Amino acid sequence: MIKPLKYLIIAAFIIFSFLLDFQIVNAQLPEVSTVFVKRIFYNGEHNAFTDLVRFKDKYYLAFRSCPEGHGVSEKAYVIILSSKDAETWEIVNRFHVENRDTRDPHFLKFKDKLFVYTGTWYSKSDTIKPQKFNINQHLGYAVWTEDGKIWSKPTMLEGTYGHYIWRAAALGDKAYLCARRKHDFMELDDETKKNSILEAAMLESEDGLIWRKKALFIEHNGDETAFQFETDGLVTAIARRGGDNATLCISKSPYTSWKRTDLGRYIGGPLLAKWGTRYIVGGRQRRESGNVTTLYWLHDEQLHEFITFPCGGDNSYPGFVELNSRQALISYYSSHEKDENGNTITAIYLAKIEITDN
Repeated sequence: MIKPLKYLIIAAFIIFSFLLDFQIVNAQLPEVSTVFVKRIFYNGEHNAFTDLVRFKDKYYLAFRSCPEGHGVSEKAYVIILSSKDAETWEIVNRFHVENRDTRDPHFLKFKDKLFVYTGTWYSKSDTIKPQKFNINQHLGYAVWTEDGKIWSKPTMLEGTYGHYIWRAAALGDKAYLCARRKHDFMELDDETKKNSILEAAMLESEDGLIWRKKALFIEHNGDETAFQFETDGLVTAIARRGGDNATLCISKSPYTSWKRTDLGRYIGGPLLAKWGTRYIVGGRQRRESGNVTTLYWLHDEQLHEFITFPCGGDNSYPGFVELNSRQALISYYSSHEKDENGNTITAIYLAKIEITDN
C-alpha cells in the first residue's frame, strides 16, 4: 500500500502545481469586456479582411469589397474609411488593380506616410477556379498618403512578384513585410504537395516600395504572418500554417536564427499587436459550431483566450487600435446578420473593448 500512496501524493502535487501556475497566470492577465459592437459598413457586396490604424489624429479602416463574394475576382476593390471619433465614417479612398483580385489590405505607418498594402491574384479572366490559382503570378501593390486626403495611385511593389504579401511592420528606418511564396517559384500540378513548398519570407524595404528578401522564417506550409518588433530588434511573429496549428516565431536581428513554437490551435488571418506592455493575438478560431473571431493574450509563449465577438459564417481578419491602457478598438468582418429579405450579409464591424479589473 506504500507505493500507491506515494504515487497519489506525487500526482496530487503535480495537479496542485498546475493549478497554482494557472491561478498565477490568470492573476497576471486582465479580464476584458465588450463595450459595444456595431456594424459600420455594408454595401450589398461581400466585405471582408479588415485592418485598423490611427494616423495623425484620425482613424482609418481598410477592407476588401467584392460583388462576387469571397473568391478571386478582378471586380474586387479596397475601400478605406476615415473617422475623427470612430463614430462617423466616410470613404476617403477606393481603389483596385486592373486584371487583379485586390484583397487583404494592411496599414503601415512609415516615414511620415500611411501605406496600404494589398496582395493581388492575377485574374484577367474575371473569376477563376481555385485549381487555376498561381502564387507565382502574385504581385504586391500599395497606395499611400501624407495627410489622409490626397492618396497615390496603386503602385506595384518591386521585388514582390511571385509573393503573396500580407501584414507589414516598421523598425527605425526599415520596413518589413510578410510574403508567402513557392520554394524556387516552382510550378507544381500536384496540389497534395503544395503546402510542402510554400515558404514564408520576411522582406525588407527602406522606402516602403522596393523590397528584398531579409529572412526565411517558415520553410514548409508558410502562410499569413503578423510581425511585432521591439526597439532592440527582437521580432515576434504569429504565423498561420494553412489549416494546421499556428506557429509562434521569435528572432533577433539579423533574423538568421528563429525559435518556433506550436501554439496548439489554428489561427486564420492572424493579428499581433501590443496593448500597453502585453501582446494580444487575434484571428479566426475553429469551433464545432463554426468559425469565430477571437482575441488572446500571448503570455509565456502560450495563448490565453479572453474574448469572442458576435460573428458567424465567413468572419475574422481583425484590426486593432489601442485607445489607452484600458480601452481599444477592434475591426473585423462577419456574416452573422441578414438583410431585410432574410439573406445573409457579409459586413464590417467595429468593437470597443475594455480592461475591467485592476
